[in-house]
Amino acid sequence: MTMQLHQHDQLTPSAWVCRFARLIATGGAVLDLACGQGRHARYLAGLGCRVEAVDRDSAALAALAGVAGISTRCADLERSPWPFDATRFDAIVVANYLHRPLVAALLDALRPGGVFIYETFAAGNEKLGRPSNPEFLLRPGELLQWVEGRFNVLAFEQGMVEQPKPAVIQRICAVRREVEVCRLDFSP
Repeated sequence: MTMQLHQHDQLTPSAWVCRFARLIATGGAVLDLACGQGRHARYLAGLGCRVEAVDRDSAALAALAGVAGISTRCADLERSPWPFDATRFDAIVVANYLHRPLVAALLDALRPGGVFIYETFAAGNEKLGRPSNPEFLLRPGELLQWVEGRFNVLAFEQGMVEQPKPAVIQRICAVRREVEVCRLDFSP
């Protein structure tokens, strides 16, 4: 089971997401993973994006019914197969959610040039409250490791924040490269 932030404003989009949302092409296809009540889905749809809002909570998704530019999918991605095998997105947004087995599929679901905006709790948060289980906390520099060699990092932060509550977080905005870097080793 993966931890999501439980004490934040359910309607106001993250300042981190808002800061980088302008990089997403107007009309672009966006995956809002573990969207909850859709604070980011609503914001991105308002910017002209076509948003696929995914969460396992059907009641939360019901709040998005009929919102222009948003389609919803109720899926428990921790217990079911990845439902987007053939789908590629122009952007993927994840906030306050971590389930490491999804990382490879998540990154592969971005088109070249696609924007990856991710923000969640990190090691050190266990001293401040929930989540405190290391399974739900990013290790130092972990987001950078996820995108190494495949993405251009536009911004990365890790450390303590005071708002919306004191927490240790890690966040990244990166763009998938058109051509991925591969390391050649000519040693005998």
